[in-house]
Amino acid sequence: MRAVKLGVGVLLVAAVVAHLGAGAVLDGLRAVSVGAVAAALGIGSVTTAAAAARWCLVARGVGLRLGFGRALADCYRAQFLNSVLPAGVLGDVHRAVDHGRRNADVARGVRAVVLERVAGQVVVVAACAVLLVVLPGPVRDLIDPVTVLWVLAVVAAVALAAVPLVRARGGGALSTVGADLRAGLLTRRTGPGVVGCSVVATAGHLALLAVAAGPVAPVGELLPLLALALLAMGLPVNVGGWGPREAVMAAAFGAAGLGAATGLAAAVTYGVLALVSCAPGLGLLLGRVALPRPVEGDTAAAPNSARCVSRTGPASVA
Repeated sequence: MRAVKLGVGVLLVAAVVAHLGAGAVLDGLRAVSVGAVAAALGIGSVTTAAAAARWCLVARGVGLRLGFGRALADCYRAQFLNSVLPAGVLGDVHRAVDHGRRNADVARGVRAVVLERVAGQVVVVAACAVLLVVLPGPVRDLIDPVTVLWVLAVVAAVALAAVPLVRARGGGALSTVGADLRAGLLTRRTGPGVVGCSVVATAGHLALLAVAAGPVAPVGELLPLLALALLAMGLPVNVGGWGPREAVMAAAFGAAGLGAATGLAAAVTYGVLALVSCAPGLGLLLGRVALPRPVEGDTAAAPNSARCVSRTGPASVA
């Protein structure tokens, strides 16, 4: 299945380039200026910090120790690995397992990363749906805003209805997952912060897409197209992020009258800038940047760690 997903991503890129020509790819590479690189590093620092803060909230919520400095370094490394390795998630797998081992609870470490990534993706989908419904453009002409709102309302209602069911479950692995879900995402201590960090990260991704696209159209007309691209980037059929993004941006820019080649060039520019934005992760991997000391980074135990000791035993807070 993994080979099929990677194959789809490769075929999408190949098909778009074959249709539009390599000139658009070269245009995208030439658009990577010094100013764009500086913007990518600045925006990347904000989005990575937001992701690290979100991870801290979820991890501490489920009873794991995680300091912000260590989380920031791990997130940078994970983003870089996600960008250069085929599956696009291996960096997150590494940080999840590594954090779980440091806390002597790999299963809970993995669940914490899964929960924070899922929460972030939910916010991305919701924010992009709002942009597509509210802002004018060719995308809005193809969809019915009322239908979209109804779909979102139904999804929200199902999610809210599922919360009591999760809470009512007792015993077994499902109970453990439900408990971590509540503690990590559904409390007053964690929920608002997780949403806020996810909104900041989503805004950062859209800002980097806007930098890559350049002044080809007013921001109000450009944002729905970028929202579609951001949604496409969440599809699990890419090669280090490449694939659906290029196809969707080419199609969306073409439909908006901006030119499919312009969309492909913007996608290529974004791909390069996204790699630049997580370049500090390469430095961390090579040991050129000093990592935060584990004692300082992981001594901030979760406020509810005592609860986790009573529930799972001393191993979860080692």
